Amino acid sequence: MTAVYNEHCRDCPRLAAFLDQVKAKHPTYFCKPVPPFGSDQAALLVVGLAPGLHGANATGRPFTGDWCSDLLYGTLHAYGFAKKPRSIAADDDQALINCRLTNAVKCLPPENKPTPLEVNTCLRYLKNEILLIKPKVIVALGAVAHNAVLSCLSAEDKTIRRSAFKFAHGAVHQCGPYRLIDSYHPSRYNTNTGRLTPEMFRAVFAKVREYV
Repeated sequence: MTAVYNEHCRDCPRLAAFLDQVKAKHPTYFCKPVPPFGSDQAALLVVGLAPGLHGANATGRPFTGDWCSDLLYGTLHAYGFAKKPRSIAADDDQALINCRLTNAVKCLPPENKPTPLEVNTCLRYLKNEILLIKPKVIVALGAVAHNAVLSCLSAEDKTIRRSAFKFAHGAVHQCGPYRLIDSYHPSRYNTNTGRLTPEMFRAVFAKVREYV
């Protein structure tokens, strides 16, 4: 099995160039492919879209230091998957419990929008991560993460058809040995517009606890 993460990867020219631009503007930022966070023996794998500009891209830890952070880690903590309800920096003493966080795309994309080619280029890392961990449950934060996970699973198991599993908030899909649970992404836009409320997000992880 090849790597689940490569800190020196520059296979996507647009993303590599954008990281260079951001690093020039923010010299203290991480500005590299962001590694997963959590054990490689976790029963729960949470898959996001990509690092945020002032969050994971700045700190080097998924969902840390930005708008998404408090809702995600607060919910994980409430359901026993995180040591603390906040993740502020990569060197704080936060820890995940039987849980691992990763992203479908490991590098910061302009306007938080990776291209389909960039998602596909990064899929090998997510696929290897799933095969390494063999989680009981995978939570996909958003449709892009949902489709990325299904692409990985269907590549290994030809009986899994992506078209059979439609993204819907709170949906639970049995994909071979993996249980995939969907959630809207805890982005500023989704929470500000009410598309995703804290109660809706907690309900997803209440479902997770039924299986983990």
